[in-house]
Amino acid sequence: MSTTPTLKKKYLEEIVPALQEKFQYKSVMQVPKLEKICLNQGLGQAVADKKILEAALNDMTLIAGQKAVASRSKKDISNFKLRKGMPIGARVTLRGDRMYEFLERLVAVALPRVRDFRGVSPKGFDGRGNYNLGITEQIIFPEIDIDKVNKILGMDITFVTSAETNEEGLALLKEFGMPFKK
Repeated sequence: MSTTPTLKKKYLEEIVPALQEKFQYKSVMQVPKLEKICLNQGLGQAVADKKILEAALNDMTLIAGQKAVASRSKKDISNFKLRKGMPIGARVTLRGDRMYEFLERLVAVALPRVRDFRGVSPKGFDGRGNYNLGITEQIIFPEIDIDKVNKILGMDITFVTSAETNEEGLALLKEFGMPFKK
């Protein structure tokens, strides 16, 4: 027996009718939806120390609830002592129910734990309705045990939507409860 996430239920029952009314869509299929959430950590220090990469992969797996994958370098850069194929980051792509569960945890639990939090910037849109958010510390997530963290790392979170414009993407994420600055 599987349960649907509360945000998915809210999207289908409340957000779709609200956005359809606001933007005057003729069909419910035109209403923008959240397609995926990509988490990414760049680990430049992992070239020298392999333990940083392992710790980052474990942290990302705990945060996302899905196994993280190491991203590898595409070319050689001698100044950074980097060879092609070396692991230099960690990433996870969330879709479906896991995506909604992560978004709910991010909005309700993790973002309020950020020091001096006044909301996320509404300037992170790319012109096509997708939103990028940078987090400076991975310890804002309750899944991470602060005592076991040896290095505080940041991460990038990308929300990929089917919205055509930034206004539609902003309206969609606001309806999901994303706390944007005024």
